Amino acid sequence: MPKKTITTNAKIGAGYEIDLTTRHFNLKVDQPKPSGKDIAPTPLEYLFFGLGACACTIGRIIADQKRIDLKSINATVDGDIDTDYLLGLTTEGRAGFTSIRLNIEVEANLSDEEKEAFVKEIARRCPVSNNIEEISHVEWNIKK
Repeated sequence: MPKKTITTNAKIGAGYEIDLTTRHFNLKVDQPKPSGKDIAPTPLEYLFFGLGACACTIGRIIADQKRIDLKSINATVDGDIDTDYLLGLTTEGRAGFTSIRLNIEVEANLSDEEKEAFVKEIARRCPVSNNIEEISHVEWNIKK
């Protein structure tokens, strides 16, 4: 089974501003005001960006493999989270989203049944969705 290692780095600066690097890309994370400066998306928004973008990417891969004339895919992601838990105001519940909704619109010359099968295959093959839905062990290490 071929494996690929993905590596990113996150480094906090002043306040809630975080610099992100991966390969030759530099991004930022921040929090909305009044906590942060509101100069960049939050980590949770990046999670949703990743899910929506992955759905679109896997859709393109499948369309290319099956020679489907895919005009566009539009993926909108939203979800519900208990912010009291992540702020440490309660220990009831959980830190993660209680529900996530991915609404996908496919523009292609496919019947409704074919679109449904196409989206089911995207869902099955999407690694970001799989990492959200299934347990992936996160190993926390302290660098010395």
